[in-house]
Amino acid sequence: MAKRGASFVCQACGATYVRWQGKCDACGAWNSIAEEEVGGGALQNSLPSAQRGGRKGRVLTLESLAGTTEDAPRTASGIAEFDRVAGGGLVPGSVLLIGGDPGIGKSTLLIQASAALARAGQRVVYVSGEEAVAQVRLRAARLGLAEAPVELAAETNVEDIVATLAAGRAPALLVIDSIQTMWTDTAESAPGTVTQVRSSAQILIRYAKRSGAAVILVGHVTKDGQIAGPRVVEHMVDAVLSFEGDGAHQFRILRAQKNRFGPTDEIGVFEMTGLGLAEVANPSELFLSNRDRGAPGTAVYAGMEGTRPLLVEIQALVVPTSLGTPRRAVVGWDSSRLSMVLAVLEARCGVKLGAHDVHLNVAGGLRIGEPAADLAVAAALVSSLSGAALPADAVYFGEISLTGAVRPVAYGPARLKEAAKLGFARAVMPAGAKDIAREMADTSIATETVSSLAELVAEIAARGRPRAVARSQDG
Repeated sequence: MAKRGASFVCQACGATYVRWQGKCDACGAWNSIAEEEVGGGALQNSLPSAQRGGRKGRVLTLESLAGTTEDAPRTASGIAEFDRVAGGGLVPGSVLLIGGDPGIGKSTLLIQASAALARAGQRVVYVSGEEAVAQVRLRAARLGLAEAPVELAAETNVEDIVATLAAGRAPALLVIDSIQTMWTDTAESAPGTVTQVRSSAQILIRYAKRSGAAVILVGHVTKDGQIAGPRVVEHMVDAVLSFEGDGAHQFRILRAQKNRFGPTDEIGVFEMTGLGLAEVANPSELFLSNRDRGAPGTAVYAGMEGTRPLLVEIQALVVPTSLGTPRRAVVGWDSSRLSMVLAVLEARCGVKLGAHDVHLNVAGGLRIGEPAADLAVAAALVSSLSGAALPADAVYFGEISLTGAVRPVAYGPARLKEAAKLGFARAVMPAGAKDIAREMADTSIATETVSSLAELVAEIAARGRPRAVARSQDG
């Protein structure tokens, strides 16, 4: 009988220790180390090959860089927004890991993609480790997908799953919901632990590579928004997708964090409806549908998410504070970036915000991280402080440097074309993008260039002076 032992494994990063300790030296997490039983097989595999008595390696054939390589074949899932993020479709033999907050719609998205692919004549297997088959059928019936020929199973043992699939034709798509509920006989720890998640994922990845089936693994996320389990699983899979959204909004964003077969800066936009997730072909129009025209503190930002131009509304509220330390509340943008813009406004433009609370919000629940939003954020802040409303038909984009200069950004023509398509007549952009202005001269949108942030602040302040004078006279 194989001798059993115990090891202490960090549940955050997978580091192994011979005894328990309060802090993991590898990732710095506290109280994340748990004891796990390890069977003889695992202990045997942890020994060096010389002591293991393993087989002798075979000689590999080495090839040169020169040669012809065909593009990876892809299978369309039937959901265009999902295919966009995946790089054009599902690659046979690939493994995708998708994570998101509970209730965000991960299972809904995957059952819709499974039904669309099954209706196209492909074999699709949906394995749920969290719900019974009857529960999955209820969701499919609510979405109007009960007639789709998707094969269902409620199982958590990966050996049984692989044996069942190997008995028939390999599926085009295998969905595992979720990887944290799977367990394997090769590891004796509880499901959801680092050892079980890593071992189960390795077996499923090996099956995908051998059979050519595309496998999608659903992963739970921690309170910080990171996919739970060992980080090594994210390195093992071919793509890592994040399903984001705000419970107060109906919009959902599918974003690629890693993709071996496509770009990592594409997004897919969905809207949660009573019949499931609906694709949003023109997200800019949806994000701007209920914006406050003519209100101080709002600016329209012409941004880019991957190759898709996206227009969103930036909302700012600047109010005097009664606290010793003013508040800086940010939703949908980087708080460190906001601190930098506030510092540049005070140091280079003379805009004093040290005695004011600053609240910044990206309307629609979208999160942006592009530096090109600096100019729109600064315009919204100055507009709120001065009480001067920005033109309702203008969009803003440009990066602000620490010297106060406005620097050009990429994809200028795409931003301007999207703004012109939605009826905007003006675009405030960096002065270094004169070539873009000449290229867009034949369109219906007029371009206004600024070389420094001080120019924009002076223009907005001049627009707000009459209102300020009127207020002083009324008083």
